[in-house]
Amino acid sequence: MTDNQPPVEKPPGADFRTARSLVLVNTGEGKGKSTAAFGTVLRGLAQGWDVAVVQFLKSGDWQVGEEKICRELGVDWYAAGDGFTWNSEDLDESRAMARGAWEHAKSLIAAGRYRLLVLDEISYAMTWDWIDAAEVAATVAGRPENLSIVLTGRDMAQEVIDVADTVTEMRKIKHAFDNGIVAKKGIDY
Repeated sequence: MTDNQPPVEKPPGADFRTARSLVLVNTGEGKGKSTAAFGTVLRGLAQGWDVAVVQFLKSGDWQVGEEKICRELGVDWYAAGDGFTWNSEDLDESRAMARGAWEHAKSLIAAGRYRLLVLDEISYAMTWDWIDAAEVAATVAGRPENLSIVLTGRDMAQEVIDVADTVTEMRKIKHAFDNGIVAKKGIDY
């Protein structure tokens, strides 16, 4: 809005409907993709939902803050990666771990137990052709009707964007990492 006045008319399409579940994508170069997903986790937990998270890059060795508190709150958590690829001693093993994470995620989707599933940093596994983007999109689109899914990571596959209900692109204006500042506990993990 250019006149700095609050809206007084309903937005277009005001004949809204409810959905049994949604697919959300948080992508882009900016910070906040996973952070937003974990905010959604808290919302789901507050509604009494069963929630699970599958992390495709972070390993259980990282001891990230969100994992600690989410486990305490009852989230089923699977840190299935082995960290940043530039630190990997064996990219074939990293690829196998990503494929294993996807197989696990598929089993969680098929089981239909959860109301919310976060596939954190899954985009990288698709970008690097470690898992098939078309298969991810088809699996997500064919999910149980009560399961909402949040997928995060830069450069999200177009196939996934196409089946998503909401896609948010985080745009980087400025990032501490660009000035040589490493990730900070309590802020980044």
